[in-house]
Amino acid sequence: MTNWIYFVLQAQAETTAEQVKIMSLVTQAGPVVKAVLLILLFMSVVCWTIVFSKYFVLRKATRSSDKFLDLYNASGNFGNLYSSTKHISGPIAEVFRAGYTEILKIRRSSGSGQNPEGGGSPEMMSNELGMIELVERALNRSMSSETSKLESSLTFLATTGSAAPFIGLFGTVWGIMTSFIGLVGSEGVPTLQAVAPGIAEALIATAIGLAAAIPAVIAYNYFVSRVKRIDVDMENFSSEFLNIVDRYIKKV
Repeated sequence: MTNWIYFVLQAQAETTAEQVKIMSLVTQAGPVVKAVLLILLFMSVVCWTIVFSKYFVLRKATRSSDKFLDLYNASGNFGNLYSSTKHISGPIAEVFRAGYTEILKIRRSSGSGQNPEGGGSPEMMSNELGMIELVERALNRSMSSETSKLESSLTFLATTGSAAPFIGLFGTVWGIMTSFIGLVGSEGVPTLQAVAPGIAEALIATAIGLAAAIPAVIAYNYFVSRVKRIDVDMENFSSEFLNIVDRYIKKV
């Protein structure tokens, strides 16, 4: 039991010593390497902020879309659905509102204010030339807008994932170069003990660059897959919405 406690305390002491050594390497690094470390630290902080905020945004979007689809499947009237879902701000709800608003604009321009479903006249709708195309354009505009909102800030994650390792590598190369240049004026034959501290300081930049890039790449791929699923749901709803409008137009 005593030996086990001794080994645990010794391991903790070694870990603390390693942390102190790493912090000393960072503080003793050159100005260029320190600037690289600050850039990587900034990129890492921004990436983690984006990760947490984007996670909650996508979760809210998914839940709002599911709630709207439940109301949509239970409703048989576009007008009632439009009125009862104004408080829902999900992507699919916004696509529906864009399409229904376009229908109302077309019907008002034709002198009719009736509902396109559940009370409207198919004959009035069939007289609208290019109505399907106009509604489809409105739906596409709304889908593009919603997709852009969901994809916002993901570019920074992709940039960090691709650029952070190279920024860290630049700091490493610069630090190693500076270490070897410092050996030129040293007396005697250069040894590993003379080169090792400078190389260790430089390698810190590569390690931090990888630490910033790896989570950014994982988060970017995860969020892109989530956005694609929501985009597919919007496209499926848009197609179904256009099919409903088309069926009413052809009832002549």
